[in-house]
Amino acid sequence: MVSGPPLVDVYVDVVVIGAGQAGLSTAYHLRRLGVSFVVLDGAATAGGAWASRPPTLTMAKVHGVFDLPGAHRIAVDGETGLPASEVVGRYYADYERRFSLPVLRPVRVTSVSPLDDGRLRVAASNGATWTARVVANATGTWTRPHWPYYPGAASFRGRQLHSSDYRGPSSFAGLRVVVVGGGHSAAHVLSEIGDVAASVTWVTRRPPEFRSGEFGPEVGRSIIADVEARVRAGLPPLSVVAVTGLGYTDVVREALAKGVLERQPMFTRVVPDGVEFADGTVVPADVIIWATGFRAALGHLAPLRLREPGGGVRMDGTRVARDPRIHLVGYGPSASTVGANRAGRDAAVEIKDFLARVPAAA
Repeated sequence: MVSGPPLVDVYVDVVVIGAGQAGLSTAYHLRRLGVSFVVLDGAATAGGAWASRPPTLTMAKVHGVFDLPGAHRIAVDGETGLPASEVVGRYYADYERRFSLPVLRPVRVTSVSPLDDGRLRVAASNGATWTARVVANATGTWTRPHWPYYPGAASFRGRQLHSSDYRGPSSFAGLRVVVVGGGHSAAHVLSEIGDVAASVTWVTRRPPEFRSGEFGPEVGRSIIADVEARVRAGLPPLSVVAVTGLGYTDVVREALAKGVLERQPMFTRVVPDGVEFADGTVVPADVIIWATGFRAALGHLAPLRLREPGGGVRMDGTRVARDPRIHLVGYGPSASTVGANRAGRDAAVEIKDFLARVPAAA
């Protein structure tokens, strides 16, 4: 935890922004390579995005927790019924202590700006600043939920929330709920509220693609290649479900068994008491849950002007093509659990090489 007066103009070789899986992986490998760094994390507790997951998302419902580098996680008896946020948060906190990773929290980075001497100034909301030669950004997407625009949304008299704010089914008892989105978050919500809501309507822009069979190495490599081609072209990465499909997880099977995965096409507008479809049919609703995904949280990098005309950031591995001082770890092809660990290692090795090749400012 950060205490006392704000740190001002602290110098390190590398600032790692974010202490989720990608950030901790990068920090682990930087430590092994003997690089001077600090990790700035905007959350109050360890766990990355896992710390914000609803308590109803138990370990029995997750696809598994991928090991952080150098520390195999051993499951303990009885943990399947515990919230994933609790179990993973404890694992990540122990990991930070075990490897003496210099994580400061809560420190919310507001901007990364170029300095005249070639270094970077990292500023935080509490007034603290760091000067670094390289920034490894691992802020993920959780802090930037995507709310699509639909006509009439402001007129809705009920409650609207993003799936990132979902905390369990109890507050939806007896209500008419519309769930928007075709990903795993939507499936999780549907699998739970189906027991308590008066009615459930599931809508998606495109018909969901259910993936059967094992998600083998060949499929994984093909998906990563597709995502990598997009970011190399400077295009924004697609959502996970857009490239993987919706797998038959335990959560999806539960939702199917409850009959709540009966998809409807997207409505055309929101009306005060519900949603209206193209044929004029109105489905009454008390709540709209937007399970519409996330976007990369890169706003603090805006002063560096990294975006391409296509709207994305053109990448070469984890390195930003426009600026070799910036690495995006957990972005694009490295956004998966497996990819984040590999990206952390690759970024650390390349950063070490960059520091050796490029002279430090006098």
